[in-house]
Amino acid sequence: MKLFLITMLLALSSQANADNYLEMKPIKMEVPEMKAELVNVSEVNVGLTEVPEMGMELTDEQEVNTTGMSLNMNKSANTWKPDFAFFKSRTKEGLKPYKFMDDMTFAGVPLFIAGIIAKSEKNAFKQQTKHSLVTNFKTGIDDYTQFFGPAAVVGLKLGGYEGRSDWPRLLASAGMGYGIMALLVNTIKNSAKEMRPDGSTANSWPSGHTATAFVGATLLHKEYGLTRSPWFSVAGYGVATATGVMRVLNNRHWVSDVLSGAGIGMVSGELGYALCDLLFKGKGLLRNDIYGAPSVIDHPSFFSISMGVGFGARDLDFSMKEFGWHDDLNMKFQASTAVGAEGAYFFNPYIGVGGRLRVKSTPIKGWDKVIEFGWEDVLDFFDVLDQDEQKVISENIDNIDFIIESDHLTEFAGDLGLYFNFPLSDRFAIGSKLLVGRSIMQSLGLDGVLAGQHSYKTDDPWDKPTGPAFEERWDYFKITGNNSMKYGTGISLTYAYKQNFSWKVFLDYDYTRKKYTMDYDFGGMYRGLFPEDVAQFSPQEYREAFTASQTIKKTMHSFVLGASFAVNF
Repeated sequence: MKLFLITMLLALSSQANADNYLEMKPIKMEVPEMKAELVNVSEVNVGLTEVPEMGMELTDEQEVNTTGMSLNMNKSANTWKPDFAFFKSRTKEGLKPYKFMDDMTFAGVPLFIAGIIAKSEKNAFKQQTKHSLVTNFKTGIDDYTQFFGPAAVVGLKLGGYEGRSDWPRLLASAGMGYGIMALLVNTIKNSAKEMRPDGSTANSWPSGHTATAFVGATLLHKEYGLTRSPWFSVAGYGVATATGVMRVLNNRHWVSDVLSGAGIGMVSGELGYALCDLLFKGKGLLRNDIYGAPSVIDHPSFFSISMGVGFGARDLDFSMKEFGWHDDLNMKFQASTAVGAEGAYFFNPYIGVGGRLRVKSTPIKGWDKVIEFGWEDVLDFFDVLDQDEQKVISENIDNIDFIIESDHLTEFAGDLGLYFNFPLSDRFAIGSKLLVGRSIMQSLGLDGVLAGQHSYKTDDPWDKPTGPAFEERWDYFKITGNNSMKYGTGISLTYAYKQNFSWKVFLDYDYTRKKYTMDYDFGGMYRGLFPEDVAQFSPQEYREAFTASQTIKKTMHSFVLGASFAVNF
């Protein structure tokens, strides 16, 4: 009976509970709104330390459980953090160690040799007591741009932007590079004892500023150009090139000094890294190069910075006997220096369009005759005077000088045209081009300076001078070339030592026909000594009495042999 009653009670309870469930409302499921977002792949750890195809490396903070296939994403892994751990060594696992001279290019060697070849330009100017070389361009920017490379590297690294090396390896590589550069530059300077163009000191060759700039550019190239973006390399070498150009414009260095300095800087920077690769091996490496095998087939488009030596047209001949000279004037061209930037976009591996900007500076030899005839003008003037008059005139004149404002014919040229690429292998290609452009010339000239004291205040004009002091400065001699169309071609050999970096050796040819005008004015000394008398001449009478001008047409065949550093894209 007890068992029966318990069974009935449980049955009634179950029925009551069932009736309660019948009155319940169904559950409504709400699906949350889902939004698609792009995720930076560098935030996701896919289980590999490095993905070579993408050039991506994973941070130490990212973890992966390969057994359970679980994925851990660190939101802060891609944020920059300042890096002040100067003495703490860090090494990324799984990176390929660099071997000794693994990525040496020796690109600085041809630049150094080009500097030796261009040293002949110094024969165009010899320091003498009565004439000097000056320029109107003055800037102190080059004193600071020489440190652009290391400043950029240190700034990026302090900001947490990871480069090739940790702090100890970076500092060691930089120290060795600058040390080798300083040793080479100072040894050569003290041995060669070349006079600077401004005549200040005998330590011109090679340029220390340019060498320092190119060591820094190589530092930026190695740390970030090869591991992050090729535009770091373009920036570094571009600023270094500008530093060398400013050293020439500032009249502190010959072009040959700058070429050799650039070569020493590049070789020193590369040797510094090669020695540290030997010493450190894989220790202290944080990144490898961003790309794999080089290819000039897949990446023929390029932007390059080039330096070279020009040769071709040899002289300008002006007939001067009709103007009273005992001989004609022959101005001889020396080896010129060409600095340029060039780029082209290729539609396929074989043909593209592009352009070139180039500055070519050609020193001229032949100033001795111009200065010699200037002194003949002075002596001829004295010969027509008696001894007393010569004595008074000599007392009137404190200084007669001839100042070379520019002893170079400088050409600025811009060209556009077709570019051709013929791959020989993955690493080598032959290139050519057909260009049309404009040639703009800057004049070269010799100024005359006459300084003294007038004697017109006295009753006798030949008395000892008591009048006001004077200084007369005028364009004594000038050669200008007209702006003209130019046509060019060339051939190059490209070697791709990295997928996005290559070196080119080139031979360019340019053709142009120009008019060169020589203007000669020996009346400045008369204007200085006898301004009232000369003022009575009309412009036409003055030109006939004191000036000479002649224009000749010259077909210019110009060749430039050089090398360039190219970024391929």
